[in-house]
Amino acid sequence: MIFKDRRHAGIELSKRLGAYANRDDVLVLALPRGGVPVGFEVACSLRAQLDVLVVRKLGMPGHEEVAIGAIAGDGVQVLNEELLDQAGIDPAAVESVMERERLELDRREIAYRAGRPLPEMAGKTVIVVDDGLATGATMRAAVAVLRNLAPGRVIVAVPVAVESACEELRAEADEVICAKTPQPFFGVGQWYEDFTQTDDEQVRDLLARADECLGSSRHG
Repeated sequence: MIFKDRRHAGIELSKRLGAYANRDDVLVLALPRGGVPVGFEVACSLRAQLDVLVVRKLGMPGHEEVAIGAIAGDGVQVLNEELLDQAGIDPAAVESVMERERLELDRREIAYRAGRPLPEMAGKTVIVVDDGLATGATMRAAVAVLRNLAPGRVIVAVPVAVESACEELRAEADEVICAKTPQPFFGVGQWYEDFTQTDDEQVRDLLARADECLGSSRHG
C-alpha cells in the first residue's frame, strides 16, 4: 500500500490505535516535522492531546542520508557505535555534526514550543508518532527522552517501517505498532505519493488545529 500523503498515513495508522481512543491518560507526541501531519490525524481520531517531541538525526559526514545516531533534549544522544567503527569516522567529525544539529534542535524548540514546557507525562500512555522508520535512530532517541519523564507506557506508532527497526524498538518501548513493513525497503518516501517536506508554519498550524479538535470533541 502506498499512502497518498502523511495525513492519509495518519488516518490509516489510527485504525491500529482504537484501543487508546477517548482516554484521558493518552498523549500523542509527534516527531517534527514529518511526523506532525501523521500525529494530527492520530490525535484527532483518538480525541487525545497532540504535542511535539523535537529530535534530530545525525547524518554520516559525507553521506548525510545515512543515520549514525540522533540527539534530543536533556542531552540525550543515541549513536550507532558499530556503524561508526565500521566507517572509521573520526570522533571530532561526529562532534561537529552533533554541534550543528544541536543548533537546529534549539531553533525548533523555540519555533514550535515558544518556551512552553512539555506536557506532564508521569503515569500517562504516550504514543510517539513519526511518518516512518528507516534506521530507527531518531525514534530511539525519542524513547530515551521519554523514559526520563516517567510515563506509564511508551508506544511507538508509525505507518511504514523496516521490520528490523521495529524489532529493535520493541526492546525499548512498551509497544511498537508498525502498520506496514514492506520489502524491499529503500526509504520512507518510497511509500508516499506525496512526500513533500513539512515546514515550520504547517507544524504550528497543525498543533493549533489539534487543540481545537480536542476542545471540540470534549465540548461535544
